[in-house]
This record gives sequence, structure tokens and C-alpha cells, in this order.
Amino acid sequence: MKDRNLKLIAKTEEDIRVISAHLQDSIVKTADIASLEKNRIFLMQLNRFMWEDVEKGVFRKNKRIRTVLKFENVMRVSSKNVNQKKGDRFLDFLAIESLVTPDKNYEMNLIFSGDIIIKIIVEAIEVTLDDQGSPWESKNKPKHENI
Repeated sequence: MKDRNLKLIAKTEEDIRVISAHLQDSIVKTADIASLEKNRIFLMQLNRFMWEDVEKGVFRKNKRIRTVLKFENVMRVSSKNVNQKKGDRFLDFLAIESLVTPDKNYEMNLIFSGDIIIKIIVEAIEVTLDDQGSPWESKNKPKHENI
């Protein structure tokens, strides 16, 4: 049976939590992050760990797939501890936090390991996650320490 590529559309904060869960443990190269100010779009191409596939059964293989995360209606983008000049650096994705700002816009915080944050201010939630191409086997399954 052929795998189907995942395509998710977020219009609410609840939808953002679903996308965040699917992106957990993705990796992104800083060169694959772009803010297109004139178009009011923010894009990231990530290597997404396919947790939904692993959870189907014990004998499933660990896989990754290229995916594009796109934010529309972007007003402003800022970052903490990201150096775009080091385009070959990989970032480990943890989560997306969503907050409503006092002026009724949304603040989307993309959180990565190592105290790295990309803050995106949007007028309205319009976010897509779109898998590209075919998955490939990954030797390692991400591990999390129990707290």
C-alpha cells in the first residue's frame, strides 16, 4: 500500500497544536528558512519524522519525509539565537506555541532545542504543512527523556 503524503491546514489555535505535534522532532537547515516580506509569507522546509507511521505498529520502519511549513498573513518575523549566515546549521524542532496579542493578532513561536525561537506575528491563522516527495528510512528514532 502506497503511503499518502500528509497535508494539513490550520485556521485555529487547535489546528496549530495538531501541526505542532506532527512536526515534533523534525530537523531544518537554517538555509531552508525564508521570510518573504513582500508576499507576507514565511516558509520552512523540514525533514519531518513520521511519528504517525511509527505508531501504526511495532514492526514499522522509522521514516522521514520532506515537508513545507507555510505561514501566510505575516506581519513580522524575528528570531532568537538563529544565525542565517550559517546556512548549514541544523535546528531540532520542538513545538509551535500560539498566543493572541493585545491587538488581536497572533504570535506564533517556533521553538527549537538550544533556546532557539522564531517568532512570527500574523494577522490571521493560515498555516499549511505539506509533505513533498517520498519518505526515506531513518536509522534513528528520536528519544525523549522522561521527566
